[in-house]
Amino acid sequence: MIAPPGLTNHLGTVRVDHDLTSVSAVQFPPVSQGLATTAVAFVDGRIFKSYGVPVTHEWRPDRVVRRATLPGLEVETVTVAVPGTTAVAIDVRVRNTGSEARSVEVMLSLAARVVAGSEAWNAAYSPDARNEASVDGDRIVFVDAAASAWSVQGVDMPATARLSGVAPTSEAFSVGVGGMGRGGDVTVVLDVAAGAEARFGYVNAVGTSRDEAFAVFDAVAGDVEAAVAASEQYWNAQLEAAVTPGNGEYSGHLPMLETSSEAVRRLYWWGILGVIYMRRDYAGNVLGRSYDTLMPNYWGTTTFIWDYSLSSVMHALLDPAEMRRQLLHWVVNDTHTLYGTSSLTGGPIGQWYSVNDYAMTRLVRDYVRFTGDVGFLDEQADDGRTVLDHLRFWARAWHGLRRSSPLADYGEIENLLECVSSYTHEVASFNAANVWNLRMTADVLEMRGDAAGAAELRAEADELVIEVRDLYLSGEGYFAARQPDGSKLPVRHCYDFNIVGTTIAEDLDESIRAEMVDFFRRELQTPEWLRALSPWDPDASYSVRPDHQWNGAYTAWPADSARALIALGEPQVALDWLPGLARTANQGPPGQAHFVEEAQPLVNGGARKAPPQLPYINDWACSSAGAYVALVIESLFGAAPGLDGLGTVDGCVAELDGSAVLRGLRVGDRLVDVHADGRVVDRA
Repeated sequence: MIAPPGLTNHLGTVRVDHDLTSVSAVQFPPVSQGLATTAVAFVDGRIFKSYGVPVTHEWRPDRVVRRATLPGLEVETVTVAVPGTTAVAIDVRVRNTGSEARSVEVMLSLAARVVAGSEAWNAAYSPDARNEASVDGDRIVFVDAAASAWSVQGVDMPATARLSGVAPTSEAFSVGVGGMGRGGDVTVVLDVAAGAEARFGYVNAVGTSRDEAFAVFDAVAGDVEAAVAASEQYWNAQLEAAVTPGNGEYSGHLPMLETSSEAVRRLYWWGILGVIYMRRDYAGNVLGRSYDTLMPNYWGTTTFIWDYSLSSVMHALLDPAEMRRQLLHWVVNDTHTLYGTSSLTGGPIGQWYSVNDYAMTRLVRDYVRFTGDVGFLDEQADDGRTVLDHLRFWARAWHGLRRSSPLADYGEIENLLECVSSYTHEVASFNAANVWNLRMTADVLEMRGDAAGAAELRAEADELVIEVRDLYLSGEGYFAARQPDGSKLPVRHCYDFNIVGTTIAEDLDESIRAEMVDFFRRELQTPEWLRALSPWDPDASYSVRPDHQWNGAYTAWPADSARALIALGEPQVALDWLPGLARTANQGPPGQAHFVEEAQPLVNGGARKAPPQLPYINDWACSSAGAYVALVIESLFGAAPGLDGLGTVDGCVAELDGSAVLRGLRVGDRLVDVHADGRVVDRA
């Protein structure tokens, strides 16, 4: 129940498993090997896991450090995704804590299922294939049937390599059902004096040709310790670049946060890291650069519109050039037929997600208002329509989804929250989002001089919001989902709270706002996290997936709930919650979901990340982490620019730290410092 962490060098990813050395899901697009596991450790002839000793894991952006103690030995390993290469390296150090010299035999059991292809990885698991293994000196070489993908694995000192003698696994091989696979093993013997330390390095290099894979292996194995040091330097540079105007890594930057509030600072950087960890610059990326949605287990090379939109403010500030390309790419796809696209092919992935009209409107608006690039609205897509034409379409696309009601019907469970069976058809969230879409598009039309068109959309929004309020259950604090037969199913879910609260709070009377907040505090909020669904909701029996059910929440929902609390007029409730949320920022970047404490015990005071295995199927990190950046900038500091730039700033962060400052916020052509007291100071 501990989610295995991941590492990236922006070219690929790797999962770091629970024993001292094993890694899995080594993938550097276009080369993948699914979840195949390799480098499983044997110490003195015995599989390490069988010793039954605890292994500590320490994650940093640049490395995972694993440590364990065996009789007379201390073992420490440092795993890195080597910068600028398609390789993973592990530095292994063995310390003799006994009083006599000894020889320590370490064997690594090696496997691979590498494959490469030009097609989209249109499944949750990345592809893999049967490999043939061979010995090349003290290395094991793996290749697929088409010789299109290679993996070279070995160590940086004299060793014995041998094949396992087991027949290669079939095409029907399934990790976790059929096993992990075996291709061969490599063994080193370390002579370690009493009180002394000895080391060796392991390298797994992949490529689309034998020569490429061997060249990468030789370069990294030539100095594994240098590769580890290079990873630290690389990630220090990435973090610094993210908050540095004119940096050489990103087309924009984020403001530097100065604050004495540990909670605010921790959540802000948690969000930053969670997005930049998803950057993918691999050769063959059709967009040049993209941001994956999940890692290291699921949906490699895929960007989901929904998750990307939840980090919309951060994308607009950090990497607006990439965001512009991504948006234009989505505009020419039919966003009513997919939930994401592949960076390998540019082609569609998955089915329609009901959020897409709202997500695309939000993305275009955030891009324009933070960059000032109003010309983007006139950009003509391949279908002959401009971005503004598409914006108009998204604002009224809900008309085509109505049945017998004035509200849009958003379909079945697979189009919505996937694991909440009652959250279907006419839901409050996306219908409230339609009100927002109409008004935001009206703002654009008014800016372009179309006052009549703007007035028409606003009038339509005013009529629609009355229908949305009709889904509210008076006195309860939550909404119903209207079914095709006209019945109303009460649904006590945070998504209605979040979207209604952040889109139409001003359209709700004071009593409704108060009831919504009371419901949130009573049934959804926990000290360190959030229940996506109330445990008092009858649908809590339907699923145990913690991203949307009673036992946890998807990573962006706490951030959006805090934004909703502020919009609903209860900023103090949000501020009081932040220290608990910050305690959850202790297991690497935000996970796809974290458990609430009633479901799984906390990890060092923080809500535990959900693991990737069935039935939970939640990944270790998720790109919607940028929701925490938006929470800090727009809600806590109140720096929420309109299409005409940054006006009055009205935040609540001063209640935590009256001297807090966001330094270097870019809004259009302005670079400003935003102070907790509301002052906005232009910088030279």
